[in-house]
Amino acid sequence: MFLNSRTPVLPKPEEALKGRPEPEFTVPDRHTVLGNPLLGPYPEGLEIADFGLGCFWGAERKFWQTEGVWTTLVGYQGGYTLNPAYEEVCSGLTGHTEAVRVVYDPAVVSYATLLKLFWESHNPTQGFRQGNDVGTQYRSAIYTHTASQATEAASSREAYQRVLTGAGHGTITTEILPAEGRPFYPAEPYHQQYLDKNPGGYCGIGGTGVSCPIGVARAEG
Repeated sequence: MFLNSRTPVLPKPEEALKGRPEPEFTVPDRHTVLGNPLLGPYPEGLEIADFGLGCFWGAERKFWQTEGVWTTLVGYQGGYTLNPAYEEVCSGLTGHTEAVRVVYDPAVVSYATLLKLFWESHNPTQGFRQGNDVGTQYRSAIYTHTASQATEAASSREAYQRVLTGAGHGTITTEILPAEGRPFYPAEPYHQQYLDKNPGGYCGIGGTGVSCPIGVARAEG
């Protein structure tokens, strides 16, 4: 996690690194905290949510601490390079953002609750940065897996924008796009549950201090 001195710019598809057909590493079998498998297929009835909210070390911890979350893993999403490596993502030449995949039981925790945690855990108005972490890989993003998720995510963004504006903050820059066509590439083993393995490690996660309305998907101005 470092400060990039140049102005971040997303690459065009033809400018991005090509990557490789297969990853160069094997993802660990199980979550070090929750004990469940990191990779699918997942048990029937569970759902997937993908979020980008800055440095994925601290972001992942926010979600694994949430009741109803079955497993989490970190990776790269929303770019062009096939099976990118961390150093490639940090170069800004892959187009990916650092993302957290959250596998959850909707009977225990709702997607709206995960959205509330997402919005309140970072500053979604900063564009290609989170605090001192600067780069396209730190942009805010939601990649949706169903039409319902897309509707809820868009509604929550509108609701949170209203309260942010009232508190004097700027415009939300979070991209909300379908996960389809935007593969989630798991990150290297040492990134998975990093703050469980390194309790004193870097955590760049920090919100605006503005609460997101309860029931954000139904909020009206």
